[in-house]
Amino acid sequence: MWRNLASNVLTLLMVGLFLLAGLILFGQAQYRASGPLQEAICFQVPSGSNFSEVSASLADQNAINSPSLFRLGVDYAGKDGDLKAGSFLIEPGASMETIVDQVTRGGASTCGSEIVYRIGVTRLIIDVREMDPTTTRFEERASFNPAEDAIPAAYNEFKAKPDTRFRIAMAEGVTSWQVVDALSRMDILTGEPGERPAEGLLAPDSYDVTPGTTRLSLLEEMQARQQTRLTDAWLTREDGLPISSPMELLTLASIIEKETAVAEERGQVASVFVNRLNQGIRLQTDPTVIYGITRGQGTLGRGIRQSELRRETPWNTYVIDGLPPTPIANPGLAALEAAANPDETAYIFFVADGTGGHAFAETLAEHNRNVAAWREIERSRVRSLTDDN
Repeated sequence: MWRNLASNVLTLLMVGLFLLAGLILFGQAQYRASGPLQEAICFQVPSGSNFSEVSASLADQNAINSPSLFRLGVDYAGKDGDLKAGSFLIEPGASMETIVDQVTRGGASTCGSEIVYRIGVTRLIIDVREMDPTTTRFEERASFNPAEDAIPAAYNEFKAKPDTRFRIAMAEGVTSWQVVDALSRMDILTGEPGERPAEGLLAPDSYDVTPGTTRLSLLEEMQARQQTRLTDAWLTREDGLPISSPMELLTLASIIEKETAVAEERGQVASVFVNRLNQGIRLQTDPTVIYGITRGQGTLGRGIRQSELRRETPWNTYVIDGLPPTPIANPGLAALEAAANPDETAYIFFVADGTGGHAFAETLAEHNRNVAAWREIERSRVRSLTDDN
């Protein structure tokens, strides 16, 4: 009797273990299987949330079938304490395992709203954008210049949203004065900027910020990035360049940056200036003349006068020999790399070609032909404007 009872208990125990193993395997399969979500959603995890609230919200939005299984999967993966606040793009059919990975991985939000402060060479533009989860594209909600336009209601509305991301995008070729002036107009930043950084020492880049970030700490980060880039460019520079210090490399890069916006041309433009320096020919570049007039405080807003081409300033390369004493803007990484490793050419001239790029020449005769072609393009444009009016 006792032997039969023990045998039955053992059998029941084995059946129970078998069923439990099957249940675990079924749960794992469901946890990793495609979910019920039909269209992408931007799922928000508020600060201070827990997985009970997250699982209930996901179920309400039909992103998961079982909140209980979702929480069991979180516990089994040991991620119960890893929940991150933010906005997360949940793709159609995402499994519970995928969603848990997304909301515990951290990093920048992958959807939601974004305010971008664009520091450009002519003005500051603030763009308010919101991602459409079905297309994964940002849709513009407002765009304005705080120096000239009234602040739109959408800006204040999106600025107050808990999931809004804030980003500062600094363009290549802006001056340090322009950067400090732009930062002073950003109401999400705090504190004084301190002494204006020297020209050229700020890295054009994208910077994620949060409300309350200090202007001084942001400028310090910009300087640290630029110093790293400059050091790398200096250490990997081509042998025999006619520059003797990292600051001269930075100055050359700033002139290259202001002379062309065409990426493929930077190496050629750099070669022209290097060839001129090697041959003792003055650089004769207009952006240095403009910097001597404005000192980087805004744009000239008109053409250069002949008297200004002859005016002696420390930056006027029509008058001075060699490089000017300081950079004339903050160059980007590509301009630094072009200055450190220019193309090998015999060019010593270039002029605009009417397409946004430049025509390069090795001889004065060839250059004069390119100048004549450019002037004809300019005359044609004037005639076209006159005819249209």
